Parts: sequence; structure tokens; C-alpha cells
Amino acid sequence: MGAVVSALVTASVAFAPGAAAADVQSEQWYLEPMQAEQMWKTSTGKGIKVAVIDSGVNPHTDSLKGQVLADEVPESVAYGATDDYSGHGTTMAEMIAGTGTNGRIQGLAPGAKIVPYRIQLGERLKGEEERKTATTLEALQAVADTDAKIVSMSFGSPASDPEIEAAIKRIASKGKLMIAAVGNHGDEYIEYPAAYPYVLGVSSIDESSKVSDFAAHGQYVDLVAPGENIPSYCRPDFSTYCHGRQGTSSATAITAASAALVWSAHPDWTANQVTRALIDTAGRKWPKDKPTQKSGYGTIRPRVVLADPNYDAGDPYSDPLGKWNKKEGEELVTEINPASPSPSATGTSQGAGSTSADKAAGAGSKTETVSAESSNDSNTLWIALGAAAAVIVIGGVTFGVLRARRAR
Repeated sequence: MGAVVSALVTASVAFAPGAAAADVQSEQWYLEPMQAEQMWKTSTGKGIKVAVIDSGVNPHTDSLKGQVLADEVPESVAYGATDDYSGHGTTMAEMIAGTGTNGRIQGLAPGAKIVPYRIQLGERLKGEEERKTATTLEALQAVADTDAKIVSMSFGSPASDPEIEAAIKRIASKGKLMIAAVGNHGDEYIEYPAAYPYVLGVSSIDESSKVSDFAAHGQYVDLVAPGENIPSYCRPDFSTYCHGRQGTSSATAITAASAALVWSAHPDWTANQVTRALIDTAGRKWPKDKPTQKSGYGTIRPRVVLADPNYDAGDPYSDPLGKWNKKEGEELVTEINPASPSPSATGTSQGAGSTSADKAAGAGSKTETVSAESSNDSNTLWIALGAAAAVIVIGGVTFGVLRARRAR
């Protein structure tokens, strides 16, 4: 199957060419409820590299100067990595690790670094540009052997691909945490790679903590994060932003940044432990072992983890969701050959999809809200982080803890 990569772009976007960049941070409404300033006293994401597989990343914006490690992109997929053809990848990178210089987008993990990968999203590239640009499969195969700890994928495809699934499995075997957008198609379908095992599928909420009508829902939603009314680059010269954008792409970037903050504060943790910490501290009204089809396991609140220096993240070699998702006769701990083959690709998740009533059992109402009621934390913003495969290296042998996804 060819890679069907698409950026999720909002159907109606307020475009203000004369808008000052200084106004943009005031539109990042999620920074205050997530208590970003307070978190940065403990962690900024320093020491964590995030691979952003997208439309490329422009390293020359005010917010990304010094934040992009272009020389760490494997040569086989390096073409165009710093030449963003749509602005989507640069926006995601700024949301993760932007410094906010000169009023540009302020990243949630400004101490982290970005490793950029460019793939074809939609049908934007033609001819020689398309031929030279890495496929999704090639990008996923390449990232497996790098030292990036987090892989952020704000794109998706409606179809599964065995080669891409193999690549995802290999990335998991390397101990990396993979995060992807579930898509903007309402109750039609959840996109791949979010629907693959080992990948955290992220959905979107608005300023009122209501799950976005456009966001895909189903058994593969693991978490929710802010994804509405977000500024985004929309001009080839990166001089201005569009306003009022929405999509699960932005929610994915915020989730990746949250994981970077936690992992930076606990550099010896495994992907299992980072996942467990985010799940345990997520805000939700429902029991932790009964994820909903719209909100998954609740809202990620990295500040809760950072506020407790004695937080116990549990067994580094145990999948935190295994006991809930294990099916009869299914092994959760499986040896993974680190030399096994690789992936293939999908499309981006920045944009509005269909708005339809919830039809799935356990999904809640159409305006399902995520609540911090189960926590004493005053932070009313909750973003749900689900579980991914954690990886262990014991005696030189690599093992992956397989996550048994909920049945479709």
C-alpha cells in the first residue's frame, strides 16, 4: 500500500495576514491551565530529543532557532527535512519545543530538541520533490536506530500496512515512545499509525474540556489533549499564523511535549514508566481500568508527576495497561528481534472532520467532558495519555512489552 499521508487541516480557518506574532501566545489557552510556568521550574524537557515526522521543520523561525537537530537526521531520509512545504511540521515542532522568542508559539517543553523528518502529506509534492522525499515507511525505519526517545506523528491513513506495522514494532523494541493523532473523522474510523499497537492514540478537547466533535473515537483512543483554536503557520514565508485551527495534530504535539517534560525529570525511566505516570495522574471521572472510546484513560497532567519528586512509576519492564487489555491466551511479553523490518505511512491530523453523534458503547455523550474530579489537583485541564509498548534490554537481549489493543 502506498503511504497516504495527509495533514489534518481545519475546514474553516480565520486567516489574518496582518496579525502580529506577539498575539499568538495569548491564543495558547492551554498553557495556563496546564500550569506551564510552574512545571518549567522542575523540567523543561532538557535532554529529550523528539522526532517529528511531518512536512519538514523550518529551523529558522524565531521560536526554533537552536532547537532543531538537522544533522541528526539519517542521511537516507535527510532530503528536505528542514524545508517545510506546508507549515504543519514547523507548527508541531514549535508547540513541542519552541522557545517563544519574539512572540512566536511557546512550546510546552522548550528544553527539548527536535529531530525533523519530511514525508509526503497529501498530494503537496510533485515530480522530483516527491521522488526525493522519504516515504512514511522509510522515515519510520530510519528513526528506529536514532537516539530520539519520543516519536511524534501528527498524520494518519485509513488503512493498515504490514510493513509499517513491522516498523512500528521495531521502533518499540528500541524503547521509544510513539504518539500519533487519531484523526478528524468523527465516528468514521481511527487512523493509522494511532491504531497500531505500541502507539499512543491522541484525541482532541476544547477550552471547556469537551471532546471535539470532529475527533475520531473508538477503542484506540488513549488520551486527549487541547486541539481547538490553536494558531498555525499558513504562509510559505512563515511570517504569520492562521488562527482558530483545530485538529488532533495539535493535541498530539502537546502530548509529546508532556511526555518530554516527564522523561527529562526522570531520565532513567523506561517508556513503560513514563506511560504509567501519565496514566495514573490523568484526570477522569471513570475508573482507570475502564477507558472510554472518546477520552481513553483521561487527560494528561504532567504537572502532577513533576510535583511529586517521590512518585513511584512502578515496574520498568511491565506494560502498565497489560493487565487490562490482555486477551485470553495472548502473551503480553514477547521477544522482539531488533533487526526486524520496518514501517509504512499515513497522513496528518490538523483539521476538522465530520461531526456525528456518538454511536460507540462506552463513548459517552457527544459532548463528553474530561474531568479532574478524581484528583485533588486544582488543574482543570486534563489530557489523557494511554499506554504504549515499553521496551527492556536485559543481558543484551531486547524485549518489548506488547500492548493488546482493545478490540475494534
